[in-house]
Amino acid sequence: MLGYLSMVAAMDLAWEIAQLPLYTIWRTAEAGYLAFAVIHCTAGDVVIAAASLSLAVLLAADRAWPFRSYRRVMALAIVIGIAYTVFSEWLNVEVRQSWTYSVWMPVLPPLGTGLSPVLQWIFVPLAAFQMIRPRPRLPLAPRP
Repeated sequence: MLGYLSMVAAMDLAWEIAQLPLYTIWRTAEAGYLAFAVIHCTAGDVVIAAASLSLAVLLAADRAWPFRSYRRVMALAIVIGIAYTVFSEWLNVEVRQSWTYSVWMPVLPPLGTGLSPVLQWIFVPLAAFQMIRPRPRLPLAPRP
């Protein structure tokens, strides 16, 4: 789990920096606040990833996980992450108005969720799961 979360943290940090222009804060906030926002959002992403993976393992893993049921757990963790993100973006953009999308953020109907956060919860976990995927071990060659 630590390997997965480390990979997610590194990739989410890069993603959060890259998507800053898709939020109005990019044009209205000072550099220090932007840095705080990136760190805050990345930390939140790691918490979401840990909770999504934990719930997916509880619901979908078998005793031989991660060597078996890996894809099932991976798919469920990604679905949970996307579901939470859609809810959170709707809550914070539409209801609480905690942040606002810039005109450059493509949005998905019906809730108007930003495309970038949804893509983030597809590509980042998928890449992290692929990087830490258990590989079959080759038998050692006999010593002469």
